[in-house]
Amino acid sequence: MSRIAVVLFNLGGPDSPATVRPFLFNLFNDPAIISAPGPLRWLLAQFISRRRAPVAKEIYAHLGGKSPLLALTQHQADALQSALSHLGDVQVFVCMRYWHPFSDAVAQAVKEFDPDEIVLLPLYPQYSTTTVKSSLADWQKAAARAGLSAPQQAVCCYPTATRWIAAQAALIRTALAGAEKSTRVLFSAHGLPKKIIAGGDPYVWQVEQTAAAVVAALGGLDDWVVCYQSRVGPLEWIGPATEDELARAGADGVAVCVVPIAFVSEHSETLVELDIEYRAVAAGLGVPVYTRVPAVGVHPDFIAGLAELVVSVLTDDAPNPYGGAGGGRLCPPELSACPCQQVAERHV
Repeated sequence: MSRIAVVLFNLGGPDSPATVRPFLFNLFNDPAIISAPGPLRWLLAQFISRRRAPVAKEIYAHLGGKSPLLALTQHQADALQSALSHLGDVQVFVCMRYWHPFSDAVAQAVKEFDPDEIVLLPLYPQYSTTTVKSSLADWQKAAARAGLSAPQQAVCCYPTATRWIAAQAALIRTALAGAEKSTRVLFSAHGLPKKIIAGGDPYVWQVEQTAAAVVAALGGLDDWVVCYQSRVGPLEWIGPATEDELARAGADGVAVCVVPIAFVSEHSETLVELDIEYRAVAAGLGVPVYTRVPAVGVHPDFIAGLAELVVSVLTDDAPNPYGGAGGGRLCPPELSACPCQQVAERHV
């Protein structure tokens, strides 16, 4: 019977008020987030994390002083492990990028499990160099240090995977069932600095593909828009901003239904930013009704979709080295940071 290890990757979050600043330091010390040379990046990460820690502690105070992300991701891991039990001896591990459990500890746990095959599955449906690439690069270093020898394959993205879209559509359908006819759907995703997208990062294109696929699954929507939240720092960020779309909705006198289109779990940016901060902003701007769709979490369609991705990677006779929901490149060729594009170019 095959022994299969599946590693789920997510951002991570502080587990106490005392760990907020070190969590932020790890985040901003990642070269995928701040591309400055090492010593300068370290200094910037120290400065930014110290400056932002008090505000972040206030945010996490709404959540009991810590992030719920690890516990919620573990729920997803347990559900996925159950969905994959027919494959044999399957164990699903949770690996976080900026707080525990880190890649080194997880790689050691995987080594002790002694799998025949390893599947790397980021819980980011849309690929970005700041999330998926960073997590997988960090993992490969840890895997090498741990001496993992089993074959490893990764799923790099699944922005339009059928079950992921079905889960989103089902939750939106429920939210809209009792909504006003003039409700505008705001597909809100985490933002990025424009320079990252200008460098060929496919994140925005993939977010737009997800939103369009969800709208199609719903049979069409009369009024919807993709927007971006969580802007920090002085750089110019992609838009439109979620706050600006709330202002437009208020001016138009329409209700809004906010969908966290790039988040699969509840955390500070949904439970605090969307549920508390943006709800208050919307009320102040005259938005008549503010509804927020929950993250997919352990929705049966989403978990079944993750299981399908794992099976597809394991059964593909010639899988892309970076995986992918359908094998091969999804993104347009001009999006040069797409890993599938880079692999294709290396083999020309």
